Amino acid sequence: MASSSTRLLVRQLLIKRSCLSPFLRISTLVEASAPGGRHGVCAPPLWSSSISKFFSSSGTSQLGDVQGPAPIDYRSILEENEFHKLADDTIHDLQEKFEEYGDSIQIDGFDIDYGNQVLTLKIGNLGTYVINKQTPNRQIWLSSPVSGPARFDWDATSNSWVYRRTKANLFKLLENEVEELCGKPICLS
Repeated sequence: MASSSTRLLVRQLLIKRSCLSPFLRISTLVEASAPGGRHGVCAPPLWSSSISKFFSSSGTSQLGDVQGPAPIDYRSILEENEFHKLADDTIHDLQEKFEEYGDSIQIDGFDIDYGNQVLTLKIGNLGTYVINKQTPNRQIWLSSPVSGPARFDWDATSNSWVYRRTKANLFKLLENEVEELCGKPICLS
């Protein structure tokens, strides 16, 4: 049994630690000498129920009823070689169509660059698009100055790249945004 001075020392140590880091679970081992050998005294953890509620995954969402991404159908995941063919064909088609489009509009700083499997479309001071493939995820990633980042999965049913969260089609999204920025329609599909 621990002496009262050891229990007091443990309490003081816990109070000091709880002031320094209230979000950490604290468990302190204090070794005390007692007749017949050394015995460990383990102090109980300080864990506030309000803190554990803060980190809880249950409860209501502050974002309202925002629907998450659609579930992945693992039967439809592409083999790596099939993914490379589809993604490379898509990115090269986009490159060609953006180059044709760039020749037909008059925007200073309109530039298309493809290197290291990354397609970059600069639309002057209106923004920059970055499109690249992510092999481990079997996705095409888009960084857009209008809609932000998005990750597109191949949808075999529609034969198109689809963003699962919004169901947006890659080509349609780019057509709408580029037309909005440049003021002239573009056909990518």
